[in-house]
Amino acid sequence: MRRRRLSEGATHELVRGLGALLGADRVLTGRDVCDQHGRDESFHPGAAPDAVVYPASAEEAAAIVRVCRDHRAPIVPFGAGTSLEGHVAALHGGVCVDMSGMNRLLRLSVADLDVTVEAGITRHGLDRRLRPEGVFFPVDPGADATLGGMVATGASGTTTVRYGGMRENVLSLLVVTADGELLRTRSRARKSSAGYDLTRLYIGSEGTLGLICEATLRVHPTPEATAAATCSFTTLRDAVDCVVAMLQEGIPVARIELADERQMEAINRHDDLTHIVAPTVFLELHGSPADVGIQAGEAQRIAADHGCSAYRAATDERERRALWRARHRAYDAARALRPGARAMTTDACVPISALADCIAETQEDIATCGLTATIVGHVGDGNFHVILLLGHDDGEELARARALHDRLVRRAIDHGGTCTGEHGVGLGKMRYLELEHGPAGVKAMRALKRALDPESLFNPGKIAEGSWGL
Repeated sequence: MRRRRLSEGATHELVRGLGALLGADRVLTGRDVCDQHGRDESFHPGAAPDAVVYPASAEEAAAIVRVCRDHRAPIVPFGAGTSLEGHVAALHGGVCVDMSGMNRLLRLSVADLDVTVEAGITRHGLDRRLRPEGVFFPVDPGADATLGGMVATGASGTTTVRYGGMRENVLSLLVVTADGELLRTRSRARKSSAGYDLTRLYIGSEGTLGLICEATLRVHPTPEATAAATCSFTTLRDAVDCVVAMLQEGIPVARIELADERQMEAINRHDDLTHIVAPTVFLELHGSPADVGIQAGEAQRIAADHGCSAYRAATDERERRALWRARHRAYDAARALRPGARAMTTDACVPISALADCIAETQEDIATCGLTATIVGHVGDGNFHVILLLGHDDGEELARARALHDRLVRRAIDHGGTCTGEHGVGLGKMRYLELEHGPAGVKAMRALKRALDPESLFNPGKIAEGSWGL
């Protein structure tokens, strides 16, 4: 359906109805707060909602959806605003539902290794609650995102190679449907053959099919021992080939990350470190002390076989945390290479066998274009990111960056990969869905959207309603 913004009178009635439900202090319409909730960390232009509301429970969230349904007002969920493809832009106005007030840990079962949380709890907040119990939640996208946002974008990150992403670690969801009903997608059982897999339907749906209120997640025992190291290489291809060899030989790495030489220069400058400025693999191993020692020896041997010029182990917990803190801050470090620049960041994912070629071709493309960019990646699962640094008012530079992004995506798909491994579709990747999934796949997505959200309440203009012209 074609949607238009609400009129001024309709917006006033909507806000009055929401105020009667929540109270004026939890229904905000100020320009600053609306602008803040209409943009994320991406370079895509923001679009402000007409109002921002703050539910305190799943029941309140369901009531908000019913009010919006009655006024035919769009609903855009908001977690921490850390997404990278314009997911939270309120393209047609309406109501932004800020989930930050729903941040409770509702239930933890160490015996069953699962936990139920509200959508607004952040990754770091959850970790602080779990660590004293001897368990942890492994999905680590870097940013301190909310768990609801991580479900909505199908997040993954540095530990995916060992523990999987959100699709592997979410057991069940509590979702508000377009009718304002609360839907529990499945039980807590570790497996089920009872009907359609509704849980995974909502994972990665980016707020277009319903409002996620709670998630039941797998947790894992805290490893007895941990080892970390960096491995420097002469070329990016040598580094990627080393990663592939470690995986093929069955080294059970918990994290295995890549940074090119420009990114390593940025990390050194930003965090006052002394890493070798060369293509670098960041490595982490989990297990018993004996197993970790054996695995570290094998990893060092494989690295040496692939031309590793320096293998630097983190000698204690403090050094290990500093190493991964620097990796997690790679985005900020890259931006500091060109002060005042805006960052255009994108990702792609390919089969491991195609990773070396795809990254090498991308690096050559960047050099040919004359753009300032870094490459980082969760290379253990074939996922890599390009961070392009652009002048704010340089339209010609932006055009070159967009063209490079287009070639990157098409190159990944040609290698049997995907237009996005973890950032999601948002605004930036909609036009590639048909190229990747074909007309039949796009048709199925649109049919799901119409069936579950016939009035197009949830995050309209995204994924199934976007422009897919190639």
